[in-house]
Amino acid sequence: MKACEGRMGRVFVIRLEDGEVVPECIERFAEEKGVSVGQAILVGGIGGGDVVVGPRHSEEKQPEPMLLPVDGAHEVVGVGVLAPGEEGKPVLHIHAALGRAGQTMTGCLRQGVTTWLVGEVILYEILGADMVRIQDKQSSFELLEPGVNK
Repeated sequence: MKACEGRMGRVFVIRLEDGEVVPECIERFAEEKGVSVGQAILVGGIGGGDVVVGPRHSEEKQPEPMLLPVDGAHEVVGVGVLAPGEEGKPVLHIHAALGRAGQTMTGCLRQGVTTWLVGEVILYEILGADMVRIQDKQSSFELLEPGVNK
């Protein structure tokens, strides 16, 4: 386990509008406001895009992602961790559950999904937490590395 400590900073309440792309619009907002590390909570609607629902084969060291398309408007609830990538820009790793007509799809929104009508986000800034997302050579994932500069 790797960890670091931080403290609460600003709290932003954000209304995403119809058609905005998650996670890109949250990353852009964070960069504009100077938020480097944080936690995002998302509720609202998703209307399109693809969700990563797991690796195609669990034993692969560089797993091929399985993508499922979002077919029509879905309710959404998600949570993510914002941290700077190797280039210093905020990168949001967000997972969500999307529901429609009694069916639920859960996965990573990294590929990009669009809001349907509205998305509501609470973004909690975390100050003093020393971390970065570094591309892992074995998995090819951008993994969170807390305490890298200590």
